[in-house]
Amino acid sequence: MGERAVDYAAVFQALPGAAALVTPQLIVADANAEFLRLRGLPRERVIGTFIPEDHPENDSAEPLLLRVLASLRRAAATGERSVVALQRYDREDPDQPGVWHERYFNVTNIPVFGADGRVTLLLQRLEDVTELIRAREVALALQKAMLPAPRPVGRHPAAVRYRPAAEALNVAGDWYDLVDLPGDRIAVAVGDVVGHGLSAAGVMGQLRSALTAASLVPEGPARALEVLGLYARTVDGAENTTVATAFIDWENDTITYSSAGHPPPALLQRDGSVEFLDQATDPPLAARPQHGPRTQAVAAFREGAVLVLYTDGLIERRGEDIDTGLARLAGSLVRHRADDPEALADAVLADLLPPGDATDDTALVIVRL
Repeated sequence: MGERAVDYAAVFQALPGAAALVTPQLIVADANAEFLRLRGLPRERVIGTFIPEDHPENDSAEPLLLRVLASLRRAAATGERSVVALQRYDREDPDQPGVWHERYFNVTNIPVFGADGRVTLLLQRLEDVTELIRAREVALALQKAMLPAPRPVGRHPAAVRYRPAAEALNVAGDWYDLVDLPGDRIAVAVGDVVGHGLSAAGVMGQLRSALTAASLVPEGPARALEVLGLYARTVDGAENTTVATAFIDWENDTITYSSAGHPPPALLQRDGSVEFLDQATDPPLAARPQHGPRTQAVAAFREGAVLVLYTDGLIERRGEDIDTGLARLAGSLVRHRADDPEALADAVLADLLPPGDATDDTALVIVRL
């Protein structure tokens, strides 16, 4: 059989994703049906127009237009793909003039080269992520509802923080908890369920509640994690969850702690030294073939010290050794050791998680001892 000619114009129109071809002079040369549908405009209103002229006037259009124009010019000048991620662009309801609906898009501008190696066209791809954003908002609301509200625990100041990942459209299973115990004692815990989305958030809620109840047993944190581990074996999606829990006793100035595969709590002493509590670490929940006892250890503190529990999103970075992240945390705690827990929590997040740089969810608890 002879080689068939490919009708690229038909392929372009049949693409399931929204795509348009734009000249380096910002004139729309072509657009497929899905692009026109997402824009909510007829073909004659789009093809052959100068891009700034075909955008309706509404509160969300101008900021997006400026970013898209800058992205197109950058792609044309550099010959490299340019992305404008997660931008709001409201659309007017075709059946209700004057009524606008909130929409969110990702925009990707891809250079197309001619035979001479120059950029002759720009392929613009639109991705409507509105439903993903709405799903994420629902998941965040659910997770927020299942996490305890900030409140005084005993007579000791504490701060809690939860920050979702910047690049994820689903929440994860990170959690924190503080529980009053008999006497001048409290239990502090953080945990991390494997996975993202509503299922992970649901598992998180079950495990957090179970650990709260298990922490009230008198034997200590190791026994509490043993009970939680037994429960985790009955919950789908709970296997390999990591947890760290610490019982703080102000009558004896001691911290008794136990970890199920979790990053070690940090103890900032009054002299500025930082100790990572890593002497009682066992595998994550339900990770071993058979259930077994867990270990716990004791650390002493002096009044004014600070205990910090956190999930791995605070310290881990792709391609980086975990010790580097622990050293970064220790340095931040030392620099801001005079701050109260609320200010210290904000400072640590600012130092370790610059805006837009978080690649995993993070839970953080800081207690002034």
